[in-house]
Amino acid sequence: MCDYSLQNVKSRPAQVGDKLETRNFGTGTTGFCDAADRDVAVCLLPGTEIAFDEPARKHPFNEAKTFDKVAIFRQFHKEDLHRHHDFLEFASGEVEMLTLLAIGQRATVLQLPATPKTDAEREEQRRAEYAG
Repeated sequence: MCDYSLQNVKSRPAQVGDKLETRNFGTGTTGFCDAADRDVAVCLLPGTEIAFDEPARKHPFNEAKTFDKVAIFRQFHKEDLHRHHDFLEFASGEVEMLTLLAIGQRATVLQLPATPKTDAEREEQRRAEYAG
């Protein structure tokens, strides 16, 4: 994370132990902010593992659905600059777009992805790039 609609929001990279909160940044997307500084988007690398304080929930206007507490951050559709890229893959195998989650949910960064050693691993961890 940080999805295309957060490119103009103050942000920082995630660190192990970070306390996060889902937030609507007023830019057309929901993402993670620093729970202590809600104006800062926290950008996750693909492969980052997080744990929600309670089972994760979709935003009520989407559908009433809950997920596991543990998820891995993924990015899809990186080549399409005008699509949301940020997803969570839950322990159950379910994958959900981050922007569809309910706001105000708290989570902790459990671990960051390992340092890539091959080109394939580097590509897997590459975040979508945005022309600015």
